[in-house]
Amino acid sequence: MSLSSAISIAQQAFSNTAQQTAIVSKNIANAGNADYSRRLALLGSTPNGAQVVSIYRAQNEALLKQSIASIGEASGQARLRDGLELLKSALGGNDYETAPSKLLSDFRNSLQTLAATPGNKTIAATAVSDAQDLADSLNKTSTTVQDLRKDADKEIAIEVDKLNSLLADFEKANNAVKSATAQGGDASDALDQRDKILKQVSEIIGISTVTRGNNDTVIFTTDGTVLFENIPRQVTFAPTTTFDATVTGNKIFVDGVPIAAGTGADTTAKGKLASLVQLRDDIAPKFQSQLDEIARGLVELFKEGNPPAIAYQPGLFTWGSAGIPAAGSVVPGLASRITVNAMAKANPLLLRDGGFNGVVSNPGGAANPSPGYTDLLDGFINKMGENMSFDPSTGLDSNSSLLNFATGSVGWLEQTRKTASTADDNKQAMLARTQEALSKQTGVSIDEELSLLLDLEQSYKASAKLVSTVDAMMAALMEAVR
Repeated sequence: MSLSSAISIAQQAFSNTAQQTAIVSKNIANAGNADYSRRLALLGSTPNGAQVVSIYRAQNEALLKQSIASIGEASGQARLRDGLELLKSALGGNDYETAPSKLLSDFRNSLQTLAATPGNKTIAATAVSDAQDLADSLNKTSTTVQDLRKDADKEIAIEVDKLNSLLADFEKANNAVKSATAQGGDASDALDQRDKILKQVSEIIGISTVTRGNNDTVIFTTDGTVLFENIPRQVTFAPTTTFDATVTGNKIFVDGVPIAAGTGADTTAKGKLASLVQLRDDIAPKFQSQLDEIARGLVELFKEGNPPAIAYQPGLFTWGSAGIPAAGSVVPGLASRITVNAMAKANPLLLRDGGFNGVVSNPGGAANPSPGYTDLLDGFINKMGENMSFDPSTGLDSNSSLLNFATGSVGWLEQTRKTASTADDNKQAMLARTQEALSKQTGVSIDEELSLLLDLEQSYKASAKLVSTVDAMMAALMEAVR
């Protein structure tokens, strides 16, 4: 081996070591970055000796696709659970102490107390106050339900804008990957960026991917609609400014195809959008219909009249309209309008005697009512436990007592919330395991990188020793020439 050859080998070794050290340093710097895949400089034999011929990027397509799917499932389930938790908090939290069912039971107890001492105006006033608390609970809970729908609609608009922005960023990253792959260059950074965007997209909408030539990626929604192919497809949504029980929110469209809402407490939703639509158009409206039916039941139960001479009209509870709502049929938004008749607040003993609409039940009449009269009160108390018709669209028993229906509504919400919470725990655990498995395949191990760094240090020392030896030989040769 000539001295010039030795120097050339040493120079190449220094170059290889420098490139390998740069890669190791980059790996160590990104050890805590979940969106970074480990790099490795691969050496190969060339006419000029061993040199870095390519940069290997650790990857596992199967685990990456599973991770993306798990992100979508966990994101959708978590958003549904959060919405249900908000509804629960509106009813007082863990004990549901401000739920209509609890206040209905309290009101019934007040009626029973009044029936035991029917001449006590103070107790009658307490019963009317409890009735107002019940009406207020229905009003406030109804407002919370519609606020949830409005907030979900606003969040949909935000997420759609974010999704369109991510798809635009994905186009740039995908083009960079295709260009680098076609030219035989290092596409690692562009691939990292593209995978990061895919994970962010999957939080918003469930996706699947197909990779074509030059590492070109096509994105589909889980329903099979093309979301990205060479260029982004437009995701559109028209927000609704005001929500009440009669308003239906607008659909989300991907290239003209509507996104399906999630179904079930263990939701089929993948990504936030499907869960938000489910909350806005399914969960919240169903709970609203239950509240409306409780309110309708109260109006019906406390109605006054003497047909055919005097048609039935609202008594203790009014709803802003004349007449009594049809039995077994939801009146959208009734829970937001129900209130206690102002006449009861002025004269609480009307609850005992009747007379909100001129129909006095007390045999003593309005002028000289019997203080011991309890028939009307007893009738109210008994009717709360008697079966009546409810709209089957509420998802509850359509032939039930008002008390059982109100209790069933809370039970439905709690069961739905509990199932959603359990499913969220399971999906988060699945996501954690998938990400852990992917990290083991593509993540950076500090111990491995430091060990490799020590090997590179030894390689550098060997190259430096070779240069030192060549230098000594050249010095000896020059000395001999002189």
